[in-house]
Parts: sequence; C-alpha cells; structure tokens
Amino acid sequence: MHFVPKLTIIGASLALFTTAVVAANDAPGLSGYIGKTTQEISNALKEKGYEVRKVETEDGYLEAYALKDGERFEIYVNPETGALVKTKRD
Repeated sequence: MHFVPKLTIIGASLALFTTAVVAANDAPGLSGYIGKTTQEISNALKEKGYEVRKVETEDGYLEAYALKDGERFEIYVNPETGALVKTKRD
C-alpha cells in the first residue's frame, strides 16, 4: 500500500532532476568532456565556434567566459574529470 506514494515521489524527483540538468546547459553545442586545463578548454570551445575571453579557476571549477553568436556564456568545467558541469547565458 505504501509502494505507490513512494514511487510517485521518486518519479517526481527524477522529472525535476532531468529538467534541472537540461536547464543547466544552455550553451549551444556543448556537452560531455570539455578539458582538464585552461588550454584544453579554450581549444575545445574554439573548435565549437566560441570566442574565449578567459578561463579561470573559481569555486573549485574551471570557469570559461566566452562569446558565441553575439551572446555571452559562462561555462563551468570539473577540473578533475574535464566534464561540463553547467553553463549559463550572461
């Protein structure tokens, strides 16, 4: 009898998590591995058509500031895995 409410809560939680992950990446053409160093990140972004302004370490992440199609982006990368963590339009 208690199985259905727990299943509903789990399903709702997964739906919210999926939405958050999709919303966290609003930079076109970016996903997965970006790079573990500032140079790798800069090169990867340039290959995807971004104009990189700077890459710095902030709050434990490598944070790239870049432009694409007239829009500014902040791109956060995990320096240990090289994986894209999140992006946001500025």
